[in-house]
Amino acid sequence: MANLVYKRVSTDQQSTARQNLVLDEAGIEDPVAFEEDPGTSSRLHPLQRPKFRELLNYARPGDTVHISEMFRLVRGTGHILDVLDVLHRDQIALRIHDGAFSAMDLTARHPRTGELLSTVKFMVQTLAAAGELQRDLQRELTYDGLRAAEAKGSKGGRRPAVSAAKTADVRAAYLEGRTIAALARDHGVSRGAIRTAVADLLPDHAAINEDSPAPELPVTLDMPGKVADFLRARELDPAEQEALDQGVTVRRGQGYTLRVSAVPAVHLGLLARCQPLDGGHG
Repeated sequence: MANLVYKRVSTDQQSTARQNLVLDEAGIEDPVAFEEDPGTSSRLHPLQRPKFRELLNYARPGDTVHISEMFRLVRGTGHILDVLDVLHRDQIALRIHDGAFSAMDLTARHPRTGELLSTVKFMVQTLAAAGELQRDLQRELTYDGLRAAEAKGSKGGRRPAVSAAKTADVRAAYLEGRTIAALARDHGVSRGAIRTAVADLLPDHAAINEDSPAPELPVTLDMPGKVADFLRARELDPAEQEALDQGVTVRRGQGYTLRVSAVPAVHLGLLARCQPLDGGHG
């Protein structure tokens, strides 16, 4: 039974350092790595990516595919379900080691029908849609910010770094008491560029990991009333209990749904507590 590790970054300016950290901490035994060329777009269907296709050709029934986060492999809902179908067909397991999907058995099937469990399918579709929404919002906010900056006369793009010829002068001025903001104005660069030039001189310097994930945004889901009643009878974590308590009741004929807003991790925790409702599976 082989352990197959898949890695991917979206641009050639990124690295797999964070993925390596997550996968190393997982303690995967005898990993066989498949890493896409830098800059392999997430828009390209996973089944069309060279290294993932190579991984599938290499894999045998009983093998396990390991990834640091789901979005290293797939982005859209359709892509996720396509990959799960192929893995199920080839009897290959999938293990995700970080992020919202890390606590889910995405290959779980109903013991009688063989179909993907309804709760798994629902959560996969929901979290994928939430991820797409978050990225769309970030793009919109970035665009609006650039438009606002242009209206004030600011040009887009990254401001230049401190040149090698000026680095010594910047460092000397900083040691003499010149502030970072003042040095940025003097040299026509960003404060970040000045901080980079004097990084080892800063009192509380800490390396910034540019590949760290963005914080999760709250997602609003409609929960069936019977599920809400089931959860209210259970002992929940404080965050889960707060999400239920703050839910908005929406009447649906003789029943109701509970509109719950929470980060994906809380929805995932609530979903895990619903496993007894899934035909006794798990």
